[in-house]
Amino acid sequence: MFTWCTHVYQRHYPQTEIQHASALEIDVACNERFSFQVVMRREAEERQRVRVDVEGPDGWPITVRRVGYVPVRHLNTPIMTSALDVEGAGVVPGYVPDPLFEENEWLLPTGETHAFWITVAPADPLPPGRHELTVTITPEDGRVQTHTVPVTVYNIVLQKRRDFSITHWVYIDALMDWYKTDHFDDRFWGLLSKYIQNVAGHGLDTLYVPFFTPPLDGIKRPSQLLHISRQGSGTYHFDWSDVERYVLLARSHGITHFEWTHLFTQWGVKNALRIYENQGREEVLLWPPETGATSEIYRSFLSRFLPQLHQFLTAHDLLDHSFFHVSDEPHGEEHLANYRAARALLQELAPWMKVMDALTEIKFAEQKLTDMPIPSITTALDFDKADIPSWCYYCCGPRGSYLNRLMDTPLSKIAMHGMLFYRWPFRGFLHWGYNYWYECGKRNLIDPYAEQDALAWYRGWAYGDPFVVYPGPDGPIDSIRWEVFGESLQDYALLQTLGIDRNDPRLQDIQSFENFPKAAEWRLALRKQILQKRM
Repeated sequence: MFTWCTHVYQRHYPQTEIQHASALEIDVACNERFSFQVVMRREAEERQRVRVDVEGPDGWPITVRRVGYVPVRHLNTPIMTSALDVEGAGVVPGYVPDPLFEENEWLLPTGETHAFWITVAPADPLPPGRHELTVTITPEDGRVQTHTVPVTVYNIVLQKRRDFSITHWVYIDALMDWYKTDHFDDRFWGLLSKYIQNVAGHGLDTLYVPFFTPPLDGIKRPSQLLHISRQGSGTYHFDWSDVERYVLLARSHGITHFEWTHLFTQWGVKNALRIYENQGREEVLLWPPETGATSEIYRSFLSRFLPQLHQFLTAHDLLDHSFFHVSDEPHGEEHLANYRAARALLQELAPWMKVMDALTEIKFAEQKLTDMPIPSITTALDFDKADIPSWCYYCCGPRGSYLNRLMDTPLSKIAMHGMLFYRWPFRGFLHWGYNYWYECGKRNLIDPYAEQDALAWYRGWAYGDPFVVYPGPDGPIDSIRWEVFGESLQDYALLQTLGIDRNDPRLQDIQSFENFPKAAEWRLALRKQILQKRM
């Protein structure tokens, strides 16, 4: 049996050949989460069970997880020749490492490579200095193997990231459907707590609040937190108790900002939302689904709802910690006209509301239709050059040489998120796919362990875009993409804590979301140089 330790910036496939262990050294700030991998392969003997244990200094919180494989049917396009841009040629179609199972034992087959993911997540700052972790690999029969991993902890305490929010859309309908909860029963709230904890634990500070069923990706199962009952013609009673419970739960896990349901339909701003009586258990709509976005019936409803929303936000000190939406991903002249009308309606009824949306065409911002545009990373730098404050996002694309987080995106590229976000004065990052476990645009659940494209690769969706966590028996199972992304955000905190200028010469190699250093060695060398300045 051959074993070795590596950084987390390399995927190890079943076909990965034996590698001679190179010197693995880890450099971190005092309160920085970090990971590495233990890899193993048997070439000749019978399969046998293997256990991995890791010991460190007293009090170090160490977690061992097994890297699982999932079948991936195709590479995402375009297929690049550079392994720094897209990986998987020669192994995809095939099994790709992604989910992290909470187990430290595995029946290791002959002729296959498998890995374990080791994470140290300090709740309190670690003592500065040079330390060692000892990895012990114990086979059922045969010789015990050990490896020593040196860790240098620098006398720097990362401050909490400021002025850059990050949100990923959590689909509570997926939680209801996968775990078969009885709508908003106690089991639902227990599961939701674990998923929110997972979101916050990966560096996110913002959570989507579905007071109405989100108008995103088809006609969804009702997942409306707000209780609504009719009281005569054109009047309604609103019960905010579950909205309040959701917000308080999120705050208990460290969420500080909230993103509220889009108020008009996706991809066109054409219709009013599907809003249900009570919470939608019986799927009784307040008006027909074809009701227009600025129709009199919807205007009347919003005129009663929006003042109550303002009252709720004010009572819970949320107004300055909230992000509001009109409609997701409008584009083209017809959408522009619809968006203008919907925005005018909101300005009339809720002049206090500042809105933001994922939209790539700069004219929406130039015409002052949105207060905070969220352009794709393909055009985000155009907004920066035009001095238009903005967030940024990606969805399904761009791919190839651009930054992304797909099943065939090299992990060393994923690890650059924090550096790239810091390089320009963007205000935040949005991604749509935290746990979209559905067939594209439908209510049919898919098996995330078998499908990673929402069954829509043929339509241009990408393997790895719809979700970053898998459903576990009683909570989320992390992916290695999600772990690397979360740890990369600490780079933002590091640069910000040390007051590194965005135009520092050491960051000049980062030229765009397409043109940036993609080898792990570049980032590791820069981090070490920055950390050593504070020895």
